[in-house]
Amino acid sequence: MIIAADHTKGSTLTDETRITLPRVHGVEVLTARFTDQRFSKHFHRRYGLGVIERGAMAFSFLGQNFVADAGSVNLTVPGEMHDGHAATREGWAYRMLYLDQEVVERAASQAAGRPVAPPDFATGVIHDPQLAARVHACHLIMENAQASLLAQQSALLSMLGLWIKRHAADRITNLRTGPEPSGVALARTFMDEHCAQDISLDELAGLAHLSPYHFLRVFHRAVGAPPHAYLMNSRIRRARQLLRTQMRLADIAQETGFSDQAHFTTTFRRFTGLTPGNYRKHLQN
Repeated sequence: MIIAADHTKGSTLTDETRITLPRVHGVEVLTARFTDQRFSKHFHRRYGLGVIERGAMAFSFLGQNFVADAGSVNLTVPGEMHDGHAATREGWAYRMLYLDQEVVERAASQAAGRPVAPPDFATGVIHDPQLAARVHACHLIMENAQASLLAQQSALLSMLGLWIKRHAADRITNLRTGPEPSGVALARTFMDEHCAQDISLDELAGLAHLSPYHFLRVFHRAVGAPPHAYLMNSRIRRARQLLRTQMRLADIAQETGFSDQAHFTTTFRRFTGLTPGNYRKHLQN
């Protein structure tokens, strides 16, 4: 089922974005081409795994700067901040699979023959032609509404097994962010639950029992981004949930702490590559 599409003018080409929900639970599929899109620093609670079809994308991830060019596999892990923008004038086109942690953990456990934690990965770009071909083939099956559930499940498990066996780090963790100071965890929870509020630095530092100066340093070191960036991520995640309801866009903007609908639309597109209206366009059908 296709749930969103967006067509926005870039400098030389027309940006195109399509999101599909396959039959397999816990998987979301993105097909996109971008020229001028610049993703703000954000993170997912899922794994992201894709293949670059044309052009090249540059992004910061794991404290490093990467360039994923045509034929390479790009990836992100849950909880790790990253951004993204074109590395060439022509932009980039890619196919992405967003996978719930449970999906990847189950595949890793089956590959290991015993229960294991979700795997960790130590890079944002993989040069492996066989894996790239497997990701591409899996993506095509996942976005094909005529494909059977069996075909989609088989393609996914085969691809995940190859990815994990060849490229997972020896050390596996539940979330790359790992253990963090309790004060940072309290601050993150507070921002998630009160994302619409105009939260102050003093308020968050007070929760963490730190001075504002030390809180900023500790938070950035633990999360990979400053508190205001995390708060914006919380607002975007909440907006995604509300876009599945009948609430008006202007009301969603207010409910999630944006100054107005225009601010909401601009920010949402910067984080997702889609406008809120196009994100929900086919969702409720």
